[in-house]
Amino acid sequence: MNMDELRAKWDARYAGADANASALDVLTDYAHLLPHAGHALDLACGLGGNALFLAGCGLKVDAWDISPVGIARLREAAVGLDLVAEVRDVTAEPLPVSHYDVICVGNFLDRSLCPAIAHALCPGGLLYYQTWTRERVDDSGPGDGPFRLGSNELLSLFDGLVVRAYREEGAIGDRSRGFRNRAQLVAERPG
Repeated sequence: MNMDELRAKWDARYAGADANASALDVLTDYAHLLPHAGHALDLACGLGGNALFLAGCGLKVDAWDISPVGIARLREAAVGLDLVAEVRDVTAEPLPVSHYDVICVGNFLDRSLCPAIAHALCPGGLLYYQTWTRERVDDSGPGDGPFRLGSNELLSLFDGLVVRAYREEGAIGDRSRGFRNRAQLVAERPG
């Protein structure tokens, strides 16, 4: 899928009435680890649920996504908040080095960007990451392929960071309960 097709796909999804802007579980469950102030990035933000949450916590927030529709809806929701939403192809434009105190990534996976994401954190900065895994109990999320993580892969993609929280429950035990189909990581850049 080329960039124009990808943009059109996400524009159509975000224009839908059922689209919402809720923050990820990893962010709300571990909000107590957030700094009281600082600069945050919601990478591949979609409608910006994470960006809105972070701004509500008192952080200055940048939010980037490929979808003009998603960014327009986020801008409407962000009036009065310290939040700058930009249409930006995160795969083509480099991230600034040692710039963010917090980076949040949800339901987006480009393995080649992981080193740049880690380096975009300031020393002591926190990464909040949640995305889909190959091991799953239902058909939610993207189809099989490169947009799903292997077991414990998220840990290895950010092995230079200090793990503060990690959750990936797989398909064992009572499949009707728990955090399924996804992995979540909170990790800190040493320094």
